[in-house]
Amino acid sequence: MPEPRTPILRDNHRHQWEKDRARCPLDTRAATGATEHETGLEPRDLVFHARYREVPAPPDLADAFGVPEGTTLLERTYRTRCSAENAPFSLVTSYLVRDMVAANPELLDEANEPWPGGTQHQLHTVGIEVGRVEERVTARPPTPEEARELDLPPGTSVILLRKTSYGIDGRVVDVSEATLPGDRTELLFTTPLERW
Repeated sequence: MPEPRTPILRDNHRHQWEKDRARCPLDTRAATGATEHETGLEPRDLVFHARYREVPAPPDLADAFGVPEGTTLLERTYRTRCSAENAPFSLVTSYLVRDMVAANPELLDEANEPWPGGTQHQLHTVGIEVGRVEERVTARPPTPEEARELDLPPGTSVILLRKTSYGIDGRVVDVSEATLPGDRTELLFTTPLERW
Protein backbone atom coordinates (compact mmCIF):
# COMPACT_ATOMS: atom_id res chain seq x y z
CA MET A 1 0.00 0.00 0.00
CA PRO A 2 1.44 3.42 -0.92
CA GLU A 3 2.44 5.87 1.80
CA PRO A 4 -0.24 8.47 2.54
CA ARG A 5 0.45 11.82 0.94
CA THR A 6 0.17 15.18 2.66
CA PRO A 7 -3.40 16.40 2.11
CA ILE A 8 -4.13 19.87 0.77
CA LEU A 9 -7.17 21.91 1.80
CA ARG A 10 -7.63 24.88 -0.51
CA ASP A 11 -10.19 27.30 0.92
CA ASN A 12 -11.36 30.41 -0.93
CA HIS A 13 -10.68 32.46 2.23
CA ARG A 14 -6.97 32.12 1.34
CA HIS A 15 -7.19 35.18 -0.91
CA GLN A 16 -8.18 37.51 1.92
CA TRP A 17 -5.55 35.86 4.14
CA GLU A 18 -2.94 36.61 1.46
CA LYS A 19 -4.17 40.18 0.99
CA ASP A 20 -4.12 40.87 4.74
CA ARG A 21 -0.46 39.79 4.79
CA ALA A 22 0.59 41.82 1.72
CA ARG A 23 1.30 44.93 3.83
CA CYS A 24 2.74 43.09 6.85
CA PRO A 25 6.41 43.38 7.82
CA LEU A 26 8.88 41.00 6.16
CA ASP A 27 9.30 38.78 9.23
CA THR A 28 5.52 38.14 9.33
CA ARG A 29 5.32 37.44 5.58
CA ALA A 30 8.39 35.18 5.67
CA ALA A 31 7.12 33.07 8.58
CA THR A 32 4.57 31.15 6.52
CA GLY A 33 3.05 31.08 3.06
CA ALA A 34 0.02 29.73 1.26
CA THR A 35 1.40 26.19 1.02
CA GLU A 36 2.03 26.03 4.75
CA HIS A 37 -1.44 27.50 5.30
CA GLU A 38 -3.06 24.78 3.15
CA THR A 39 -1.02 21.78 4.35
CA GLY A 40 -0.17 22.57 7.98
CA LEU A 41 3.53 22.05 7.21
CA GLU A 42 6.36 24.33 8.32
CA PRO A 43 8.69 26.14 5.87
CA ARG A 44 11.51 23.75 6.85
CA ASP A 45 9.32 20.84 5.63
CA LEU A 46 9.11 22.18 2.07
CA VAL A 47 11.21 22.07 -1.08
CA PHE A 48 10.41 24.95 -3.43
CA HIS A 49 11.38 25.58 -7.05
CA ALA A 50 10.51 28.50 -9.35
CA ARG A 51 11.39 29.14 -12.97
CA TYR A 52 10.73 32.42 -14.79
CA ARG A 53 10.78 33.18 -18.49
CA GLU A 54 9.36 35.82 -20.79
CA VAL A 55 6.81 34.61 -23.35
CA PRO A 56 4.62 36.31 -25.97
CA ALA A 57 0.96 36.39 -24.93
CA PRO A 58 -1.03 33.74 -26.82
CA PRO A 59 -4.56 34.68 -27.87
CA ASP A 60 -6.34 33.39 -24.73
CA LEU A 61 -4.03 35.18 -22.29
CA ALA A 62 -3.91 38.34 -24.40
CA ASP A 63 -7.71 38.35 -24.28
CA ALA A 64 -7.75 37.73 -20.50
CA PHE A 65 -5.32 40.59 -19.84
CA GLY A 66 -6.85 42.90 -22.43
CA VAL A 67 -3.51 43.36 -24.23
CA PRO A 68 -2.45 42.76 -27.84
CA GLU A 69 -1.47 39.24 -28.79
CA GLY A 70 2.31 38.86 -28.48
CA THR A 71 2.62 41.28 -25.51
CA THR A 72 5.48 40.12 -23.30
CA LEU A 73 4.29 38.14 -20.28
CA LEU A 74 6.35 36.93 -17.35
CA GLU A 75 5.62 33.21 -17.05
CA ARG A 76 6.34 31.86 -13.58
CA THR A 77 6.35 28.11 -13.00
CA TYR A 78 6.21 26.85 -9.41
CA ARG A 79 6.68 23.42 -7.85
CA THR A 80 6.52 22.90 -4.08
CA ARG A 81 6.69 19.53 -2.36
CA CYS A 82 7.00 18.10 1.11
CA SER A 83 10.64 17.21 1.72
CA ALA A 84 9.57 13.65 2.67
CA GLU A 85 7.74 13.17 -0.67
CA ASN A 86 8.81 13.06 -4.31
CA ALA A 87 5.84 14.71 -6.02
CA PRO A 88 4.87 18.38 -5.86
CA PHE A 89 1.55 19.44 -4.35
CA SER A 90 0.51 20.95 -7.69
CA LEU A 91 1.77 22.17 -11.04
CA VAL A 92 1.37 25.96 -11.08
CA THR A 93 2.04 28.45 -13.87
CA SER A 94 1.33 32.12 -13.27
CA TYR A 95 1.37 34.96 -15.79
CA LEU A 96 1.95 38.68 -15.28
CA VAL A 97 2.19 41.40 -17.93
CA ARG A 98 5.91 42.19 -17.81
CA ASP A 99 5.51 45.94 -18.31
CA MET A 100 2.95 46.04 -15.47
CA VAL A 101 5.53 44.82 -12.92
CA ALA A 102 8.86 45.89 -14.47
CA ALA A 103 9.08 48.99 -12.24
CA ASN A 104 10.37 46.60 -9.55
CA PRO A 105 13.21 44.61 -11.19
CA GLU A 106 13.24 42.17 -8.25
CA LEU A 107 9.90 40.84 -9.53
CA LEU A 108 11.57 39.69 -12.75
CA ASP A 109 14.16 37.46 -11.04
CA GLU A 110 13.31 33.90 -10.00
CA ALA A 111 16.21 34.01 -7.51
CA ASN A 112 13.95 36.12 -5.26
CA GLU A 113 11.52 33.20 -4.82
CA PRO A 114 9.89 32.11 -2.64
CA TRP A 115 8.67 35.67 -2.27
CA PRO A 116 7.50 36.45 1.27
CA GLY A 117 3.85 37.42 0.93
CA GLY A 118 3.40 35.88 -2.52
CA THR A 119 1.96 37.50 -5.61
CA GLN A 120 -0.28 39.95 -3.75
CA HIS A 121 2.75 41.44 -2.01
CA GLN A 122 4.70 41.45 -5.27
CA LEU A 123 1.91 43.42 -6.93
CA HIS A 124 1.71 45.72 -3.90
CA THR A 125 5.37 46.71 -4.48
CA VAL A 126 4.35 48.24 -7.83
CA GLY A 127 1.21 49.92 -6.51
CA ILE A 128 -1.34 47.27 -7.49
CA GLU A 129 -4.02 46.21 -5.02
CA VAL A 130 -6.00 43.06 -5.80
CA GLY A 131 -9.72 43.77 -5.58
CA ARG A 132 -11.17 40.38 -6.44
CA VAL A 133 -10.17 36.87 -7.43
CA GLU A 134 -12.14 34.55 -9.69
CA GLU A 135 -11.44 30.82 -9.75
CA ARG A 136 -12.75 28.42 -12.39
CA VAL A 137 -12.50 24.72 -11.53
CA THR A 138 -12.76 21.73 -13.89
CA ALA A 139 -11.48 18.14 -13.78
CA ARG A 140 -10.17 15.63 -16.30
CA PRO A 141 -7.89 12.61 -16.57
CA PRO A 142 -4.22 13.59 -16.33
CA THR A 143 -1.86 13.65 -19.26
CA PRO A 144 0.92 11.05 -19.00
CA GLU A 145 3.35 13.85 -18.06
CA GLU A 146 1.06 15.16 -15.30
CA ALA A 147 0.49 11.65 -13.93
CA ARG A 148 4.25 11.10 -13.81
CA GLU A 149 5.17 14.48 -12.28
CA LEU A 150 2.37 14.36 -9.69
CA ASP A 151 2.99 10.63 -9.00
CA LEU A 152 -0.72 9.91 -9.38
CA PRO A 153 -2.21 6.52 -8.57
CA PRO A 154 -3.89 4.91 -11.60
CA GLY A 155 -7.39 6.25 -12.26
CA THR A 156 -6.82 9.51 -10.38
CA SER A 157 -8.15 12.66 -12.03
CA VAL A 158 -6.57 16.09 -11.88
CA ILE A 159 -8.37 19.25 -10.82
CA LEU A 160 -7.68 22.25 -13.03
CA LEU A 161 -7.96 25.62 -11.35
CA ARG A 162 -7.64 28.86 -13.30
CA LYS A 163 -7.34 31.85 -10.99
CA THR A 164 -7.77 35.36 -12.36
CA SER A 165 -6.85 38.25 -10.09
CA TYR A 166 -8.26 41.71 -10.77
CA GLY A 167 -6.89 45.01 -9.52
CA ILE A 168 -9.23 47.39 -7.73
CA ASP A 169 -9.52 49.25 -11.06
CA GLY A 170 -11.01 46.13 -12.69
CA ARG A 171 -8.05 45.18 -14.88
CA VAL A 172 -6.64 41.64 -14.85
CA VAL A 173 -3.29 41.65 -13.03
CA ASP A 174 -2.49 37.92 -12.72
CA VAL A 175 -3.65 34.71 -14.38
CA SER A 176 -2.61 31.49 -12.68
CA GLU A 177 -3.23 27.93 -13.79
CA ALA A 178 -2.87 25.09 -11.29
CA THR A 179 -3.10 21.36 -11.91
CA LEU A 180 -3.99 19.70 -8.61
CA PRO A 181 -3.84 15.97 -7.82
CA GLY A 182 -7.35 14.68 -7.22
CA ASP A 183 -6.22 12.10 -4.66
CA ARG A 184 -5.09 14.62 -2.06
CA THR A 185 -6.73 17.96 -2.85
CA GLU A 186 -9.91 19.16 -1.21
CA LEU A 187 -11.50 22.40 -2.36
CA LEU A 188 -13.63 24.26 0.18
CA PHE A 189 -15.79 27.20 -0.86
CA THR A 190 -17.52 29.27 1.80
CA THR A 191 -19.91 31.98 0.66
CA PRO A 192 -21.00 34.49 3.31
CA LEU A 193 -24.50 35.73 2.56
CA GLU A 194 -25.76 39.19 3.40
CA ARG A 195 -28.64 39.25 5.88
CA TRP A 196 -32.08 40.43 4.72
